[in-house]
Amino acid sequence: MNLSPNFTLEEFTRSETAVKLKLSNQPQVELLNTLRHTAECMEEVRELLGNRPITITSGYRTQTVNNAVGGAKSSQHLTGQAVDFICAGFGPPAAIMKRLAGSDLDFDQLILEFGKWVHISFPLPGRREKLVIDSTGTRFFT
Repeated sequence: MNLSPNFTLEEFTRSETAVKLKLSNQPQVELLNTLRHTAECMEEVRELLGNRPITITSGYRTQTVNNAVGGAKSSQHLTGQAVDFICAGFGPPAAIMKRLAGSDLDFDQLILEFGKWVHISFPLPGRREKLVIDSTGTRFFT
């Protein structure tokens, strides 16, 4: 299933640890919109890196897979908002980090991890939903 033009659900859920330990790493249906948003943000990353292919080394993780890889308890991988990746065609992770850090890309965290890959996470866009709640119920604020 394509999440965006250049990224698939399979790429976002692939995990060597899950395969090795025979663990499921499939997201709940409720997370698909978040994963699509993250994939669209990764399209922006790809563009900033000269439209070169990106290899996702870790995307979404179930709690079980996250525990198995020693991930943080509050990891944004659990919510589908984080991606660890490399882009060999652009250069080493430090060069990727420098390029993204100097851009206008809207990210939550950008981390150079062990000099081997880049971790990036994206906040969900605000809905900017405006409501009024009073004794008559809930309605849009106009």
